[in-house]
Amino acid sequence: MKIVVITGCTRGLGRAMIPRFIDAEWQIAGCGRNEAQIAELCRQFPSPHLFQTCDVSYEKDVTSFCTAILDKFGPPDLVLNNAAIINPNAPLWEISAEEFSRIIDINIKGPASMMRHLLPAMLKRGSGVMVNFSSGWGRCTAADVASYCATKYAIEGLSMATAQDTGGKVAVIPMNPGIIDTDMLRSTFGGSAGGFPDADDWAQRAVPFFIQLGSKDNGQQMTVPGG
Repeated sequence: MKIVVITGCTRGLGRAMIPRFIDAEWQIAGCGRNEAQIAELCRQFPSPHLFQTCDVSYEKDVTSFCTAILDKFGPPDLVLNNAAIINPNAPLWEISAEEFSRIIDINIKGPASMMRHLLPAMLKRGSGVMVNFSSGWGRCTAADVASYCATKYAIEGLSMATAQDTGGKVAVIPMNPGIIDTDMLRSTFGGSAGGFPDADDWAQRAVPFFIQLGSKDNGQQMTVPGG
């Protein structure tokens, strides 16, 4: 069975993908910050799946999570760096230094830390796909989300440069998931977010798309079909 790692798996897109991958007979290694939600995932989807509390902005948490992955499964076949937060709608000068740092730590340092811990084992095996979730706001901008835009532009560059480092032995891909009705979108779009597909509808399209990714896609700026 193949192994997929999903960060930010307790809600939104991450949570919606879990049953889709299980239906495709993949094993899941997922993490999130909420202990109660992780405990519920462990109850609902027991071993061979692995769910662990992890804040990707903390190096010690990522170290513990990735060690558990490699000990239990070995190098994963697919890593989905999905965990992210967004700033409250406001111009940059109204975002506190603490808020800005938190967004940077989760949205940029989190995927970078996951790559540092998992890519060496994947490269040694010589295969695998690392997907770093970007955004439409990593390729264009909008008012009141400058902090979030900055992190997603960074993900694009981080991914494409790392793709050059791997030489395609492991594909590294910046992925725009599209516009989906999640709590994050509602924080910026308000009620109009309801006009977009929900996470479950999105996962039905996204998971088969992620499964077919491979070395041919290394360094490509991609978007989930229909996004």
